[in-house]
Amino acid sequence: MSFPTTLTYGCDSNGLICGFHFGADGHGKAIETEQALEWLSVADPAQGFVWLHFNLAHSATEKWLRERVKLSNVFHESLRDGSRSTRVELDDDTLVAVVNDVNYDFAFEPSDISTLWLSVSARLVVSVRMQPLRSIDRLRDAVKRGTPMRSTVALLVHLMHDQGDVLVNIVRGTTSRVDGIEDKLLSGRMETKRADLGSLRRLLVRLQRLLAPEPAALFRLLRKPPVWIDEEDLQDLRQSTEEFNVALSDMATLQERIKLLQEEIAGRVAEANNRSLFVLTVVTVLALPINIIAGLLGMNVGGIPWADHSHGFWIVVAIIITFTLVAGWVAVKKQRD
Repeated sequence: MSFPTTLTYGCDSNGLICGFHFGADGHGKAIETEQALEWLSVADPAQGFVWLHFNLAHSATEKWLRERVKLSNVFHESLRDGSRSTRVELDDDTLVAVVNDVNYDFAFEPSDISTLWLSVSARLVVSVRMQPLRSIDRLRDAVKRGTPMRSTVALLVHLMHDQGDVLVNIVRGTTSRVDGIEDKLLSGRMETKRADLGSLRRLLVRLQRLLAPEPAALFRLLRKPPVWIDEEDLQDLRQSTEEFNVALSDMATLQERIKLLQEEIAGRVAEANNRSLFVLTVVTVLALPINIIAGLLGMNVGGIPWADHSHGFWIVVAIIITFTLVAGWVAVKKQRD
């Protein structure tokens, strides 16, 4: 059977974005939906496997998958399931994976996180996404460059490695932004608001919650894998999971660092407010004697002291200065205490 060597990027009438047939050498060749169905009907596992990547936003995708490809019911249910947590579980003899990834045009916004659904069997890998995702596009580019994939699980492991790399890059980018905020904070410039750090922290929390694999399902898979997964692929899957957990641990550490910076900014803001309030209090206290005496001497009644005294003005000034100095001394002493 002959396969085309190129495939135009984009959806066909069935919602297929790209398809590849991997032969015995592990190298992928572009394939279309009808050719994939023909190969699946006559070929045996020794001749390789097929990967089909679909766009769920296309109206014909879900219908074509239900009618033309034999997939797990769990996979079809997961497409409409409200739970988007990352997981890899075994249904009959098929791996069903729900993987969260960042959009291709990721801009450090929590809304830029989307889901990728996968069905992995011995001869067929079906991936479905709603929006362009970085990890799956990196995997597609790697296949086009000639990266060999010896099995369907190796393709899944490569995807998880790519997702881990994307996550590491996000952590590095966030760390760089936090470093800049911390430098400004240490230099005494309060240009950054707590809301900026809060948005980064919310992003990391959402990434950690969505990208962290469910340990129970993964543990069951690693403990009782399907018979068609060999030991080497199983070990690679276990290693990729461990690397992913390291990246998630770095993300948790970064969240704690952002929390400390938020507390430091809050403390500095509170300290600045206290200083402003103290200055306002001192000014009010210092102005209190002159306001009281001016009010008393300004009353339009008889008997105002020193009205006819030649040095009455200076006597009043001396009294005001004395009371002002005493009030200022009391306020400063109280602040020191």
